[in-house]
Amino acid sequence: MGLGCLRSASKAALRRWRRGGPGAPPPSSQRCLGAGAPGSSETPPTFGFLFDIDGVLVRGRYVIPAAQEAFRKLVDSNGQLRVPVVFVTNAGNCLQHVKAKELSDALGLEVSPEQVILSHSPLRLFHQFHEKCMLVSGQGPVEENARNVGFQNVVTIQDVRKAFPLLDMVDQSRRPKELPPLTTDFPTIEGVILFGEPVRWETSLQLIIDVLLSNGNPGAELAAVPYPHIPVLACNMDLLWMAEAKMPRFGHGTFLVCLENIYKKVTGRELKYEALIGKPSIVTYQYAEYLIKQQVERRGWPSPICRLYAVGDNPMSDIYGANFYNRYLRTACQARAQAEVKRSVGVADPRGEDHSEPKEDWYVSLESCESILVCTGVYSPHGDVPTDPHRSMVETVFHGHRDFRFDASLVEASYVVQDVNEAVELVFEKENWSHE
Repeated sequence: MGLGCLRSASKAALRRWRRGGPGAPPPSSQRCLGAGAPGSSETPPTFGFLFDIDGVLVRGRYVIPAAQEAFRKLVDSNGQLRVPVVFVTNAGNCLQHVKAKELSDALGLEVSPEQVILSHSPLRLFHQFHEKCMLVSGQGPVEENARNVGFQNVVTIQDVRKAFPLLDMVDQSRRPKELPPLTTDFPTIEGVILFGEPVRWETSLQLIIDVLLSNGNPGAELAAVPYPHIPVLACNMDLLWMAEAKMPRFGHGTFLVCLENIYKKVTGRELKYEALIGKPSIVTYQYAEYLIKQQVERRGWPSPICRLYAVGDNPMSDIYGANFYNRYLRTACQARAQAEVKRSVGVADPRGEDHSEPKEDWYVSLESCESILVCTGVYSPHGDVPTDPHRSMVETVFHGHRDFRFDASLVEASYVVQDVNEAVELVFEKENWSHE
């Protein structure tokens, strides 16, 4: 999947966000970290933070002490954020308000759901699929998550297994004891959404492959393999993530590797994605930028946010994504500057562009999105990412998704610090911002 394709798919919806139309997150009515009137005479911020969660703020169920220390610096005496903050996680097997509550408990602060971006949050952009019959895979409240972002006609892996019990045959104890009646009223599946790693991988892998090979009719006999297959949207590409264990754990990216390779082995063709969502995709950072702007408006801060600092522990998702978005911002700024020069001297665009509607890039107001890598999660200072981008990449293991090419400059953080507290201190110093 080309990343430009994903930007194209979300372009109209991004404009609707900025106009407050359908698909825009509801305004928060809570008095929380990002809400309320300014509580001090402090200089309004011109920068904001994007924080990853696992490996930066928490490790499994346990909060990292540096996170609490960092947030004591980030709030004023009234418990209000001094700068705008959004939490951007590739987790997706939970509800947005539940994740906000977990963060509130961990940090000792009230975090609003509107400050949390889960890996699947940008799915609200994909209106063309919201009325189609979609198979959802993952664990936890996947059906509720799908409905919360706009999908109206959802079936689960368990629904397919119940309707076609002969399809799930790996676990012998779960095989039907008698030949079940033929299912004739099951709806044709028109697309697949992969929310996160499921519990029984063998069941999900088998049934998803069945759905793709049967063009959405898993009870049918295999005829010619349809290609291209029905649309697949995948959230959370992280190969690994950090919990309480000493070594990283398998993430949804590992499940995607299995699915892609099984599909290719069976069909001889590549599994294609309609969209890859979550870090490091551009649309996730565009959505985060929008939520940052919402916080600025709610607080009444007069200055625009010009710089974002993305703090993460995973070079292949957090750092790659922030650097990729920074590159996108630079390109957009250059395009705006060139357009301004043309307008000032009265030069027409020789390509004869259609100017009937504003271009997405013209809305970009940020100057930069700098990446900060912490050492409390996936990243190890002794890892195998070369510090010299001119070194040969042959020895480097790329943990990013198959459809994202490896670029040494994109996995090299702007700054490397020990923990999130050091990250906040670094930014405050860089911005000449008081620690108190």
